[in-house]
Amino acid sequence: MSDVSATTAVRIPSSGTLNGLLTCPQMLLEVTFDQLRTLVVVQEAGSAHGAARVLGREQSSVQKQIDTLNRAFQRMCGELLVVKQGRGQPFLFTPSGIAVAEQACALLSDWQAGVNDARRRIGKTVAIGTTEFTLPFVGKVWQRVADQFAAREIELNVLHVRTKDSFARLDAKEVDLLCGGFASLAGADDAGSDVPADYEFLQWRREGLVLLTNLPQRELPMPAVGVTRLPDVPLVVPSGGVIVDFLRRWYGNDFRTRLTITATIDDIYYGLALLRSKIAYGCMVVSAGIGQAAVDGRLPGGPDVRLVDLGPDFDPMLELVTGTFARRGERDVFDATHPLNLLWQAFADEIASGASYAL
Repeated sequence: MSDVSATTAVRIPSSGTLNGLLTCPQMLLEVTFDQLRTLVVVQEAGSAHGAARVLGREQSSVQKQIDTLNRAFQRMCGELLVVKQGRGQPFLFTPSGIAVAEQACALLSDWQAGVNDARRRIGKTVAIGTTEFTLPFVGKVWQRVADQFAAREIELNVLHVRTKDSFARLDAKEVDLLCGGFASLAGADDAGSDVPADYEFLQWRREGLVLLTNLPQRELPMPAVGVTRLPDVPLVVPSGGVIVDFLRRWYGNDFRTRLTITATIDDIYYGLALLRSKIAYGCMVVSAGIGQAAVDGRLPGGPDVRLVDLGPDFDPMLELVTGTFARRGERDVFDATHPLNLLWQAFADEIASGASYAL
């Protein structure tokens, strides 16, 4: 192979990706990520005032960025992105504005994912998703690695996740470890067979479900409600999540038409507030631990709620299993000193120590 002379000219192809980048309009090159993020937030909030509250900025700063984007894109594509309407009315996004906002959201998400992947690969950060109920145990585990993480300047990101979308966030790599629960056959020594093949799992706790109710004793006098009785009991049911998984396995995908549902909630605290306020009378299907915490006053349940057991005739009999999930095979890519493996091992050590998981 002959050597290339130092005077050999470098040719830039006349077409293709590189040529397209070199011919980008200057106004497009001057658009910043910050401006694009502001556009997306304005679309979600509906106004500069609403976006300013979300972003923690002055309204004038948000409006200035929108005006800058409007001028730039009107010159580049002939249409404003955002049009002001009457006072108090939400901004109107033009077709160009809708398209640019969608592209901006995808672009920023891709970049953030790329940055997170890079930080994860070199061991500078690890993200863990938790519910408010798994945080106490996570706090115990964190004490095992806190000093080591601090010495190595490793960043731990703790993200609040809802049970209904927790696994989606793990799959999307928004979190590296997930602390949550799922429905498993009661009495099983090992929940591994119930864990989807895509995940590794460390079990913390198994517990049954109970009914938390504000119904007077005369309306629900029995100590336990069986599978044939539950459809007649007024229920406050979540819109998604692990409790829905239980109900679906017991009553089928059409369980909402087979049960007496008085309210649908997105948050357990809202359900507790409904029972406490007595706006709604009925029962919530909850884990035994959450139910006891509400009755004891450690959660905002109130003095007028009580627990009723679920009968032994549900088929299959299920328990709530809580633990830590990781994407299968991902930890194998890293050595034992990587923060993902350090944190996983800390969970394993805490479990092996016999530490209890309690609300």
